[in-house]
Amino acid sequence: MRADARRNIEAILEAATRLLAVDPNASVSEIAKAAGVGRVTLYGHFATRTTLVSAVVDRAIDQTHKTLAGVEFDGDPREALGRLLEMSWQLTHRFGALVVAASGTLPPDEIRRAHEQPAERVRVLLERGRRDRSFRADMPLEWQVSVIQAVLHGASAAVHRAEITAEEAPSLVRSTVLAALTG
Repeated sequence: MRADARRNIEAILEAATRLLAVDPNASVSEIAKAAGVGRVTLYGHFATRTTLVSAVVDRAIDQTHKTLAGVEFDGDPREALGRLLEMSWQLTHRFGALVVAASGTLPPDEIRRAHEQPAERVRVLLERGRRDRSFRADMPLEWQVSVIQAVLHGASAAVHRAEITAEEAPSLVRSTVLAALTG
């Protein structure tokens, strides 16, 4: 692949990530303009909006995995989960409404795949914390995972609506989730 084609693909993926994170309904035209390419060029690399969204989701999954892969979550389950939540917040906020865009475009199994690896890390910490009684065990584990995902996505949306700042969000996510898990 030529260097200019690689640059165009990177610019398109970066622009799509940035725009879809804020507006899940961003059009292909808006993405092409933000990437500094024409629609024909965009469609030359991504035949459909679905193909583009799928590529952006794959990229987000890969970046999330790379960011979280080398991090140790040993020690006290509450502290470890707190660290994971703060790191996850940064990723969730970066990719923001991309989940909404993907939900309206991609099949449900691809959406589940996007959450699998991050959710597995949460499950491991929750299970460890439930065993040592750091976390509540009186509700289903999958419900707790869903609540954590909802709080992360809700915080990102609240920042985009200017209800809280991006600086406030990590500690709010951490304290909200830990209160729900230990209350």
